[in-house]
Amino acid sequence: QVHLVESGGGLVQPGGSLRLSCAASGSDFSISTMAWYRQAPGKQRELVAQITMRGIIYYTDSVKGRFTISRDNVKRTVNLQMNSLNAEDTARYYCKANKGGHVSWGQGTQVTVSS
Repeated sequence: QVHLVESGGGLVQPGGSLRLSCAASGSDFSISTMAWYRQAPGKQRELVAQITMRGIIYYTDSVKGRFTISRDNVKRTVNLQMNSLNAEDTARYYCKANKGGHVSWGQGTQVTVSS
């Protein structure tokens, strides 16, 4: 089991940047696939970016070229650098760990993009 705590959300103007961080505790972090999801009001939760334990990365089309996911297996963190933010990026962002089908979620951190 992995316990996850997100941080780094906030209010940012369009075109700005934020860096989200997810701190994990538990012995399974290094062998877990880590991902960032987001959920906007009235919408389904969607996958934003994912990184496997071997460093294979996936991004949803809407964030390609703007967001960067990274992980540090020593520090047990997974980060999401978000640049060129726009109003459509406004959502609650969640960190997820998946080890062999055992899934853990964080509580989320709110990102609001507004002028």
